[in-house]
Amino acid sequence: MQNRRDAAAARRFFRGLMTTTGEVPRVVVTDKLRSYGAAHREVMPSVEHRSHKGLNNRAENSHQPTRQRERAMKGFRSVGGAQRFLSAFSGISPHFRPRRHLMTASEHRAEMTIRFTTWEQITGLTGRPTAA
Repeated sequence: MQNRRDAAAARRFFRGLMTTTGEVPRVVVTDKLRSYGAAHREVMPSVEHRSHKGLNNRAENSHQPTRQRERAMKGFRSVGGAQRFLSAFSGISPHFRPRRHLMTASEHRAEMTIRFTTWEQITGLTGRPTAA
């Protein structure tokens, strides 16, 4: 994020966007900030510009699962550390999170016993975590 969101910053953003992608986009979707419209008219007037309340919702929501995983660790020191953690954690996490809402308490206990036994066999670790 930048400290000022004026037309000059928006022009830099659009130019940077075109140089990194290497092509001119077909459509640009932004929030309702007026400086985006001014910069768009200058930098790429032939491109369609959509500025509406909910249009960029998909982009905003696309990384919510990552945010959920980050919340468990409460923050990272670097982007590389976050990537290393998330790449390993995303494969392991579902193993310990069965679809609890679809099973009874006794089924859940049995399933978790099976899953922890499997985990102990694979990793060589013993001892289940204790509930505090």
